[in-house]
Parts: sequence; C-alpha cells; structure tokens
Amino acid sequence: MAPQVLRIAMNGITGRMGYRQHLVRSILPIRDAGGVELEDGTRVQVEPVLVGRREAAVREIAERHGVEHWTTDAESVLTDPSIDVYFDAQVTSRRAAALTAAMKAGKHVYTEKPTAETLTEAVELARIARDAGITAGVVHDKLYLPGLVKLRRLVDEGFFGRILSLRGEFGYWVFEGDVQPAQRPSWNYRSEDGGGITVDMFCHWNYVLEGVLGTVRTVNAQVATHIPTRWDEQGREYRATADDAAYGIFEIETPDGDPVVAQINSSWAVRVYRDELVEFQVDGTHGSAVAGLNTCVAQQRAHTPKPVWNPDLPVTESFRDQWLEVPANADLDNGFKLQWEDYVRDVVAGREHRYGLLSAARGVQLAELGLRSSAEGRRLEVPEISL
Repeated sequence: MAPQVLRIAMNGITGRMGYRQHLVRSILPIRDAGGVELEDGTRVQVEPVLVGRREAAVREIAERHGVEHWTTDAESVLTDPSIDVYFDAQVTSRRAAALTAAMKAGKHVYTEKPTAETLTEAVELARIARDAGITAGVVHDKLYLPGLVKLRRLVDEGFFGRILSLRGEFGYWVFEGDVQPAQRPSWNYRSEDGGGITVDMFCHWNYVLEGVLGTVRTVNAQVATHIPTRWDEQGREYRATADDAAYGIFEIETPDGDPVVAQINSSWAVRVYRDELVEFQVDGTHGSAVAGLNTCVAQQRAHTPKPVWNPDLPVTESFRDQWLEVPANADLDNGFKLQWEDYVRDVVAGREHRYGLLSAARGVQLAELGLRSSAEGRRLEVPEISL
C-alpha cells in the first residue's frame, strides 16, 4: 500500500535554523527514509514545499536538494487545498501574522519560537488554534536532545531525591562583525526588529524548566547590552539596541509541590569554558547531574567526595573524574527530527501536540516578565495563562 503524503509548506528555509535543522536535518531525512512510521505500522510520507522571499535563494536550495515545489508567494500556499501543514521559521516580527493567516485558512501549523512579539499576540494564536481545531506544534527541540532526555530520565527514576536547585550556563562569543563576521544575524541585536537574548532564550528556558522540573512561579532577571556597537552583514556599523546577556533566577514548583531555585545565565558575550555551549546542573539530596545537549554525568550521594576548603594549598582532587556518564540506553536521533516525527503523527491522528501554542505563550510571557523584572529591579510572579 502506497504511503499517504503530508504536504508541508516551509517558510523561512533560507535562514540558518530553517535550512539546517528543519529542512536538511529533519524533513529531508524523513522524506528520504520513506516517511514517518505511524502507530499502526503504516507510513506517511512528507513532501516539502519551500517558501521564501528571495527567489534565487529558494530556487537554489530546491535544486540542490531535489525539492520539486517552491514559491515566493506565501499566500498561495495558504489557498492551496493540497497543503496540509504550514511551518514558520521566519524572523519573529513576521511570525504571528503568518501563523494567524495559516490557521484561519485551515492549515495545521508547526513553528519556531518565539511565536509572537507580545504575550497578547501569543495567547491569541493559542485561541485561534483551539477554535480552528487544527494541530499546532511549537519547536521544543532541547527536550528531545540526548543530554536532557537522560536528565529527565534521572528525574523520573527519583535519582535526585528532593530536587533543590538547577544552574544553567548558556552562550558563546558572537563576533562584533568588524574584523571577523558575526555568526548570528544582525537583527538579533536590534530590539526594533524583535532581537534580544531574553526574547530568544527565555522561551527555551521556560519549556526546559517545565519539561525537567515543574512550573515557573517567579522570575528575577538582570539583562545587559555588553557590546553596544556591532557591524551588520554589509559591514556597516550599527548600534545594538537589544540585550546580548540575561541573568535569571526562577522559582520552580515541582509536581510534588516542592520549591526549586533555578539560575540560568545566557550570553552572546561570553567565552566558553565548559564541555558544551549549554549545560544544566541539577542538585538534589540524593545526587546531582550535569547535562549538556548530548552528554550527561551524575554523582550519587554515596559517591560524593568530602572536600575541605583550604585556600593555602593547591587542589589535588580531580573533581570531574568523580562523576559517571549516564548511558543513553537507546538510539537518540536528531532532536529536531524526532519532534517533527511526533508532530506528524499527531497531525495524522487528528490530536493535540503536547508542545503547542499555549506552551509557547508561556515562553513569551517569561521573556516579557524577565525584561520587566530587569527594568523595575524586582522579582515578579508568573501568572497562569488561561484561554
């Protein structure tokens, strides 16, 4: 029996994330493997339809990867009854309007985040999805990555005992663009274009904290623009109006009602002295673990050493050697691809995706509250969002 085909309009595939993670590392491998296997053993094939504003760039990508259909007319895919899913990886400022149009046209939607520039817009998107009865999904890739899969497994197995705290470090040095080209687009550093690390990363941290620990109850943040002057893709100097670093403290409530303190530093003006670009350390009464995107190491209470503070003598213990690697015990594929497969199954089954637009709205809310907390110099409560 021939597999059914799900046609996916992919808007924003000329950008770094849309091209590398979603097209090249997710949809094309799924297509080339014969589609997604469903729960009943049958398969559904995916057919990408590339959408972008720059005709030459979209055509070149289509030809390079053997994609038959592409267009520069985004509206045409929304009126095309053969298109089942609209995917959005555009800049944030264009996303809410595009998702709204797609859902009102009856398309299922899958999208990068932030889903909108304001909480009001993000909540309205969730309402539209509910009323339209479509399957909406938002990229929560980090929860599918090996390091955090292992970390979540330790939580589920009760490895930590009572969880006390989480500490996260994320970031790397993004070159200013004068001598060496910047490895992030210039709009990231202009608040008027939807840029800023708080808007970008607090959406991630919200779903990571929810997915690993529990509900975020309060936020206390300090944001900064450490590098005030940068150079754009044409080598022109410009003033950075968006924050390039955010330092946050969050109070979490676990499903058991226990309080957890989480601290996460995010910076595009930091040099890396850690094993991965992002790492999370969870400490509990019975054990601790440190997870990156790929690896996870742990230390049980019984194996915890007893160092003594003595600043007059050099440290002789090799603290990193005292931790054990947590095995995957399974083949863990690319996180973006795994979530795409879950989402496709949900679309075919006509059910809600577990990471939807309401979850994304909570991420936008946390970013807004983080910026407000920094501006007002105080801790803020995180209200529940209801539709």
